[in-house]
Amino acid sequence: MNMVTVTTRRSAALSYFSLFTSVGTLLCCALPSLLVLLGLGASVASMLSSVPWLVKLSQHKQWTFSVSGILIALSFANMYYIAPRFRSDECNADDPSACADASRLSKTILWGSAVIYAIGFFVAYVLGPILTRLDRG
Repeated sequence: MNMVTVTTRRSAALSYFSLFTSVGTLLCCALPSLLVLLGLGASVASMLSSVPWLVKLSQHKQWTFSVSGILIALSFANMYYIAPRFRSDECNADDPSACADASRLSKTILWGSAVIYAIGFFVAYVLGPILTRLDRG
């Protein structure tokens, strides 16, 4: 297996892990808070009764966001700094656009993960203090 294939697989794995952890932060911490904010507390109660592991995940919110943020940062470093150093101009002769398509898909997944993480971080950590300050005002 050549170095380009290993780097491509590693990059894809990091992108997918980043996506899943950012979705996890959204499900455990941001979505319930947002639903309660919108007056849908009964929906949150039914969601937590049908998916009880979300309670344990949200109890460890700091770890969840930390691991997710580190994975997303590693994915960005890999995508824009490490992987271009090992990428060669050679591609499969049968489908020369496959390398560009795979790279475009990985970048889309990575940026989608970053957006989901940012939304989750905002709702879990920033929105509450803002609303508390506005309520006092």
